[in-house]
Amino acid sequence: MTDDELRALVRATVEKHLQQGAQGAQDAQGALGAWGARGAPPLPPPLHPSFVKYVLVRPAGDAMCLIEPEVGCNHCGYCQCHGH
Repeated sequence: MTDDELRALVRATVEKHLQQGAQGAQDAQGALGAWGARGAPPLPPPLHPSFVKYVLVRPAGDAMCLIEPEVGCNHCGYCQCHGH
């Protein structure tokens, strides 16, 4: 598969999902009933603390993982989450 074919495939997939999302939003708006009439949709559920990421100040040029110091950092974010 060439790069152009891969790009076309990704674009088609994204467009398909965006169209489905737009249809889902229209369906949800219709299902809101009284909420839609007031123009105030329900609030999203609160973010669970395990998904929050902390800001870690790292020295310039520090490219080693905080969890596994022998490995280079691949910016997975594990050291920034509450799960660590």
